Amino acid sequence: MNDVFSTPRLPATQVPLWLPLWLGVTLLAIFQHGPMPLYSTRTLAVAWEMWQHGQFLVPHINGEPYSHKVPLLFWLIHAGWAVFGVNDVWPRVLEVLIGAGWLVAATALARRVFALRPAVADVVPWLLLALSYVFLFGLQIMYEMLLALWVALALCCLAPKPRWGWFGFCLGAGLLTKGPVMLLHVIFPLLLGPWWSEAARADRRRWYFGGTLALLGGCALLVAWALPAGLAGGARYCNELFFLQTAGRVVDSFDHARPLWWYLPMIPVLLFPWIGWPRLWAAVAAWRAPLGDGERFAIAWLAPTFLVLTLVSGKQVYYLLPLLPGAAMLLAHALTRCEDGAPRRTWLGAWPLGLALLGVGACLLALRALVDGGRIASPWLIDAAAQSPLIGAIFVVLGVWLLVPRRDAGAELRRIALAGLLGTAAMHALFAHTLWHNFDLTPTAQQLAIAQAAGRPIANIGTYEGQFHFAARLTGHIDEIRPHQLADWARAHPNGLVIDYRSKLEPADLRYGRLIQPFRSRWLTLWDAPALAALHAGTTPAEPVQPAALYPPEYWRYRVPGDAGQTWPDSVDLAE
Repeated sequence: MNDVFSTPRLPATQVPLWLPLWLGVTLLAIFQHGPMPLYSTRTLAVAWEMWQHGQFLVPHINGEPYSHKVPLLFWLIHAGWAVFGVNDVWPRVLEVLIGAGWLVAATALARRVFALRPAVADVVPWLLLALSYVFLFGLQIMYEMLLALWVALALCCLAPKPRWGWFGFCLGAGLLTKGPVMLLHVIFPLLLGPWWSEAARADRRRWYFGGTLALLGGCALLVAWALPAGLAGGARYCNELFFLQTAGRVVDSFDHARPLWWYLPMIPVLLFPWIGWPRLWAAVAAWRAPLGDGERFAIAWLAPTFLVLTLVSGKQVYYLLPLLPGAAMLLAHALTRCEDGAPRRTWLGAWPLGLALLGVGACLLALRALVDGGRIASPWLIDAAAQSPLIGAIFVVLGVWLLVPRRDAGAELRRIALAGLLGTAAMHALFAHTLWHNFDLTPTAQQLAIAQAAGRPIANIGTYEGQFHFAARLTGHIDEIRPHQLADWARAHPNGLVIDYRSKLEPADLRYGRLIQPFRSRWLTLWDAPALAALHAGTTPAEPVQPAALYPPEYWRYRVPGDAGQTWPDSVDLAE
């Protein structure tokens, strides 16, 4: 037995060290800023509207039925709110717990699939927790991590011997999390069972009969919600729920359409930082036949599922998240098999990652000097320079740590995992403390809450994604309008407020607007409807009662040039 990669455990509790490490770092990271627009805020908006209207069957957003998602994540959020009250703390804690559960489930799956090689299960969680994309995406209040959890749990129910009742339950829970895509992630290991499963080879008829019943049971859980929800949501919602959402993404995506090859360059993004560890890829290159049942299981899961996902029109990087435990199992198996009795070669160590960390650290250390010398024009880099020396020093320390050679491959693995996790958390902290004001919608949400209390109607120019509903605890509708509709809307709602988004600020915005704040790569501006309509019509609005509120206060980009005579610049460009 290979014990080179055995996982350290906390002696008192026998809890593997990676679990409290993940919980501690992610909890610290997720509370460094508020929910992220637009993913997290949209999820919270739907949960909030269901909660405030007592409508737990049909998800709603901005007063309309929301057919894009099924309700299990919203129900889990509601369960916490029923105990703790409405807040944004529970949904974030929930996401951290889901991520931890996913790591535990992936480890259990590896232990079941590679029962004769326990070192594989020891390596898998370290491979997964180091993935930068997984860590950052796990901080979002979204559906994919919960889907990935149900996928791992469902597959645990297939190996080594099937437990069809639990498989059907996990399948149904996954269907209630993300819809029919759950079937795609589990169907191929089931169909190809005789290729990898001793139980399926022993009795194929029983395998497929039990699997069919489990599939029907899981689908019955989805149908038990979908049929009454479709009837309650109306004809349009029913059509979108049962037909457009799945068929539209498969055949001709109306959202996230990508070419067939798009996922291939995304694989290194998903596997970072492990793509920079020579020992791992040397182990993969040394992999030889024959294939055992464990490898066959992973291939039966990954290869056809990935192929189908590439054929689907709609693509996002996070659609591949449920497949990562399978990839981690294959990499862990290659690594542990290669290390059996193999000499430890220093040149296969973590030195490329160490050099990369030193390079990033040097850039961060130099950033403030470059900004002070006027050699940097990007507002994003100028803002980040406020804390970049501290984060740069952390990266230098991590880089030096990885450059120290180790002949123990297991210790080297854990050291890379820890450096990857802490380095990603450090970059996230830099974002949270220097760039979050570009995503923090609290100032605008507070103004909208005041307007709602005063009975003032609100409009949003462009598509509204629910980004204000939870933060402002809105109970009414925000009208979506286009620029050519502004004049009519302002005449119909003379006391209304309008939210607008601009790539540049003009002097008139700063003079007549109610509130201005940066938002992503644009400026978010809040207006009294008549004032904005007048500017669009080329006329001069009435002078405002009070000057525009600027957020963040004293932000350097609002400073006027020249002396106290103060003339605003011709424009302020956020995306320079």
